[in-house]
Amino acid sequence: MPKKLLTTIKLQIPAGQANPAPPVGPALGQHGLNIQEFCTKFNDASKDKMGDIVPVEISVYEDRSFDFIMKSPPASELIKKYANIKKGAANALTEKVGTLTQDQVKEIAEVKMEDLNANDIEAAKKIIAGTAKQMGVQIK
Repeated sequence: MPKKLLTTIKLQIPAGQANPAPPVGPALGQHGLNIQEFCTKFNDASKDKMGDIVPVEISVYEDRSFDFIMKSPPASELIKKYANIKKGAANALTEKVGTLTQDQVKEIAEVKMEDLNANDIEAAKKIIAGTAKQMGVQIK
């Protein structure tokens, strides 16, 4: 018989750096999960993505067991990484903080493709370009 799903927890954790401190500990603790077990499994699964923020969706079952799905990093994090900037512009209309090439936009779109609501790479590139524009990042 399949396990009964109790709840789903969504967190964004730096890859390979999950620890029992907030936000991870309290989020898992309130559902009675083994926090250390999650941290160990997540860190092992994400150690190849070090330096990236990894969104994770944790399914919690009635018997206090769990499994999780890792998503690709948020588009804004990828844009910051590719454009070599610390953060987006405070006012994207007047302030430009960095630039991306069409090739970089395509690379980001390819990384994000599985998590985006897009039918092809062109649609995905438009989504990424829109996010970049909101951050004050120009596309050359």
